[in-house]
Amino acid sequence: MDSHLTDISRVIQLAVAPVFLLTAIATLINALNTRLGRIVDRRRVVQERLPAQSGDAVAAAQAEIGMLVRRSQQVYYAIFCAVLSALLVCLVVAGAFLGALLGVDLARSVAALFIAAMLAMIAALGLFLREVFLAVRSGTHNKP
Repeated sequence: MDSHLTDISRVIQLAVAPVFLLTAIATLINALNTRLGRIVDRRRVVQERLPAQSGDAVAAAQAEIGMLVRRSQQVYYAIFCAVLSALLVCLVVAGAFLGALLGVDLARSVAALFIAAMLAMIAALGLFLREVFLAVRSGTHNKP
């Protein structure tokens, strides 16, 4: 019994780092969600102004809407990857506890889940960076 308590105590100590990682992922998801909201709001404004425009202004507005659609897709995929990363981190923590409770060596599985979580996080950050690049390149981030 004392051995199991020691194992559980050790797992709790090891689970602290993934919990901090979950906090960081949640912060990233919040930032991505805010950006997505701003993109959607901007797209609504441009679409509302579209009927009153003519000629080159219509083409420019449609081009901006196209860019906003691309940006919203990038943010959506980044949110998806960040949420996937968070789920995988949760599975890492659960796997560590299950391994300790059941006395089964799940080290390889937990390591594989953690690697997958990091790959998903890298993808989320890469997509976020791509969206920021698109925003800066298009100049839509400064328009009212």
